[in-house]
Amino acid sequence: MLLLWLFEEVGRFVAEPVPARAGAASARRSPGRPPVPLERIVATALRIVDEDGSDALSMRTLAQRLGSGTATLYRHFDNRAALIAHVVDRMFGVVELNGDELLAMGWERALRTLAHAMFDALARHRNAARLMVEQIPLGPNAMALRESCVAVLLDSGFPPRVAAYAYATLARYVLGFAVQVNGPGDAGRPDDTQAEAAFRSVDPDLFPATVAVAGVMPVPIEDEFSFGLDLLLIGLARLRDEA
Repeated sequence: MLLLWLFEEVGRFVAEPVPARAGAASARRSPGRPPVPLERIVATALRIVDEDGSDALSMRTLAQRLGSGTATLYRHFDNRAALIAHVVDRMFGVVELNGDELLAMGWERALRTLAHAMFDALARHRNAARLMVEQIPLGPNAMALRESCVAVLLDSGFPPRVAAYAYATLARYVLGFAVQVNGPGDAGRPDDTQAEAAFRSVDPDLFPATVAVAGVMPVPIEDEFSFGLDLLLIGLARLRDEA
């Protein structure tokens, strides 16, 4: 009888379900936050930089803006530098230029077209453009632009070294101007009225040269950009001829 009673007790113990731990049950009931699409993450990061500056962009700030957790972001990016790389490449994504069309333009017109397109794209996000100082853009959009530009130069007879230096110089030139301005018509553009008045009111005995050009100063930044770009292209033409 004792042996039979033991078998019955053991059978009842095995048949009864083991109570689940509170944490495990809770984990099954709470699937966690839904994933956030990469496109939305990068767009939100760019908006933070546009509104508050590059220093305001952090994983925690971005997660809060998205209503998510930082763990969601780390599924896409190993660190802030990787996030910045995506933000920078998003800016280049709005530059739509066809490589074959650029080749058909001739190198001078192609580089002028490319430089103005890059300037317009970066100037709309001057805070984000400053992020390019931290790293060389290597995203797919930036790589496509670099490839198109260098291909035009090589196809036009520029030696590889000159083609590489030409693109690097052109890109830095565009970036330097882009971080100084907002997009056309945006608020925040420096008012040149005071500078113009100051140039016109200088002592002609002390600054005769300034007085002589006061009527055309200060130079609008878009005109300055185009003028400097022409000088770059003239210099590149001379280098190609010498090569």
